[in-house]
Amino acid sequence: MSGNNKSNYTSIDKSRLITPEIDEESPMFRRRKSEDEDEESGRLAQNETRPRPRPRPKSPTWKGDSAKSVVYGGLDAIVTCFSLISSISSGRTMSSVDVLVLGFANLVADGISMGFGDYLSSSTEKEMAVREKDVTQWEVDHHELSKIDGLVKRYQELGMDPGDANTVVEILSKYKNIMVEEEMMGQKGLLPPDEEDKPWKSGLVTFTSFLVFGSAPLLSFIVLIPFTDDDTIKFIGACILSVVALALLGFAKAKISGGSYILSPVMTVSNGAIAAAVAYAIGWSLRNLAGLEEP
Repeated sequence: MSGNNKSNYTSIDKSRLITPEIDEESPMFRRRKSEDEDEESGRLAQNETRPRPRPRPKSPTWKGDSAKSVVYGGLDAIVTCFSLISSISSGRTMSSVDVLVLGFANLVADGISMGFGDYLSSSTEKEMAVREKDVTQWEVDHHELSKIDGLVKRYQELGMDPGDANTVVEILSKYKNIMVEEEMMGQKGLLPPDEEDKPWKSGLVTFTSFLVFGSAPLLSFIVLIPFTDDDTIKFIGACILSVVALALLGFAKAKISGGSYILSPVMTVSNGAIAAAVAYAIGWSLRNLAGLEEP
């Protein structure tokens, strides 16, 4: 009995079960292959149409108020000094010495005024922030519940889920200093005072930038003294130096802020050109059309 069972047993090739032979010409195989190809092409098309991730923006290379003081002081100095030269040169009644005396006197006086003005504005802004922080601290200490409700409403207005807003504010209420800063920025639109901010530094940077950049238009009347006495040529040289200084300031602004290296110089040069043209036109008009020309 056992012998008959052994003789009737047919061995099975297990390799054919694991990797069975596939008839590539069968309709089922061709249909399945076509479906796989369609699925793969659809996946590729979806990847191609999917928008590529936005590249990482350029970070500013120089952060802080000093960058603002350099750009603001330099631009104002070039425009102011060159506008003065343009108005003086329009009448052709003053020598190069007169232009240099008036130019440097105006440059130093305006530089002191600009630097001191920057110091006063920065110190006033810092004092206001300190006082407002004290007021906000008192409000948080004495009216904590109303401030908590205000923060919850603000976060909800920004799109936060009510439950999440309550959770966030509940955590913030444990840290009074953070809650004070959130109250200042969110409800009052003020930045907390920066202890490292030095108003005198901003004033000094503005004064230095004003003198350095503002000297550019006047250099033409100094450098060309050994070569020519023609004031027109010196004025043309002042125009060229002013454009170069404005373009360099525009490049510096783009480098500091991470902006466009084309648009920024174009804007600074355009600003100076418009201001100088207006100053020249007013000076020429007053001397020739209004009868203010010296005899």
